[in-house]
Amino acid sequence: MPTIIHIETATEVCSCALSSGGKVLLNRENLNGQSHATSLGVFVEEMIQFVRDNGMKIDAVSVSSGPGSYTGLRIGVSEAKGLSYGLEVPLIAIPTHKIMAWMMRTGIEPDHLLCPMIDARRMEVYATIFNANLEVVRATSADIVDRESYAALLEKQKVLFFGNGAEKCKDIILHPNASFIPDVKPKAEAMTALAENAFAAADFVDSAYFEPFYLKEFVATVPKNKII
Repeated sequence: MPTIIHIETATEVCSCALSSGGKVLLNRENLNGQSHATSLGVFVEEMIQFVRDNGMKIDAVSVSSGPGSYTGLRIGVSEAKGLSYGLEVPLIAIPTHKIMAWMMRTGIEPDHLLCPMIDARRMEVYATIFNANLEVVRATSADIVDRESYAALLEKQKVLFFGNGAEKCKDIILHPNASFIPDVKPKAEAMTALAENAFAAADFVDSAYFEPFYLKEFVATVPKNKII
């Protein structure tokens, strides 16, 4: 079974984990937000030192590929690509929403849908809809949330909404089939099984040319106090 470094930086959480043979050997997280640039390198160095100290070998690097924070994704993917290239190991990209759905798969009813949401500011979210088998029912899109959002799906079955984007929707989407699960954040330790499955299938991306899935183009804004 492979030894893999996992990197997740798509939201306010910066996390990194080391797994081998299906078990998480080391896990580091910073939940404070805006810490990715300072925390991730420290976490990765700790993972590499652990591998050296234990006479192990890194077989692959996996990274959460988005959608999510533009800056967070750039930091995480840049680190992952550098590791992949420097260590001469394959790079695995895992959609952020799939990581979140994997975290929620246990205990749900077969007819329930999973809708991980990532905050895209204002009343917009990045959302993907999965069935209980983690198959995509509706592809990832940027959704403007109002009272009619997801109405067609909610009329037919229960939908579980979660992620930092779901927090701002719970007072707007009031359908009885809508259920909101708090405090679900994508984390590196949850990438283990997904990354190992990808490794077994040789499902790799090109570390030279891979780019995160931003969904929307980044638009720089000028702070209000800088506008004359």
